[in-house]
Amino acid sequence: MQRLISDEDWAKYEDQGYLVLGKLLSDEDLAALQQRIDDIMLGTAKIDYDRILMQLDSTSGLYQDAGVQSKGWKGSTLAYRKIQDLELDDLFCEYTERPIFREICERVHGPETPIACFRAMFMNKPAKQGTYLPWHQDAWTALDRQPLITLWTALDPATKANGCVEIIPGSHKQGLINPEHGSGFLTEEQAADFCRKDQIVYLELKPGEVALLHNWLLHSSDINRTDVSRRAFSVCYMDGNTVASNGEKFTPLFEKAAV
Repeated sequence: MQRLISDEDWAKYEDQGYLVLGKLLSDEDLAALQQRIDDIMLGTAKIDYDRILMQLDSTSGLYQDAGVQSKGWKGSTLAYRKIQDLELDDLFCEYTERPIFREICERVHGPETPIACFRAMFMNKPAKQGTYLPWHQDAWTALDRQPLITLWTALDPATKANGCVEIIPGSHKQGLINPEHGSGFLTEEQAADFCRKDQIVYLELKPGEVALLHNWLLHSSDINRTDVSRRAFSVCYMDGNTVASNGEKFTPLFEKAAV
């Protein structure tokens, strides 16, 4: 099987904790995903909303003011902050199973490891809105092993002005900084120590471009100060053998990675 990512690029990823893969969505496929997520927000999609986690955006920009994260549709609006469980949607699920993502899972987890979806979610910063996301690593105390990678796809231009992801290159090599937090968020003191302004890289991407992120890479994002929304689709792949102490089950994606 021909490899889609070079050894040189893998070395960059292992050193920096992220890798921009370039544009993986054709204009047609991009438009289809854009339309599908808008339909889901507006309540016109053929999907079981009772199985989909949906969260409205804050109006203040403060993380603690964002809406409740719970299953079910919360009204016809394009101002959702998060929509999770999108692996249950045929169009989004098909995208998660592309060959390049199989290759990445093989490299990270091993060719014989079954792969499941920890979460496939839409992240949104509506125009002139958006919620500030504090510095954190993606880590969860309810799991017996940590998911290691996320594929982040820009559905709109992701810019510094509209709240693109901000990262600290190489920070994944420090391990988990605040393992006691259920979702890997840093304290204010830790953020001041580990996330200095001169270290920040703004992960600006064009629509259809994709970035591979190590889940322990420190990252954050600001509010949207522009008239352009910042829609994105984020997928966290995990070892399919993972057990959750809360009994949560995960959708299988690959029986084993491609060999």
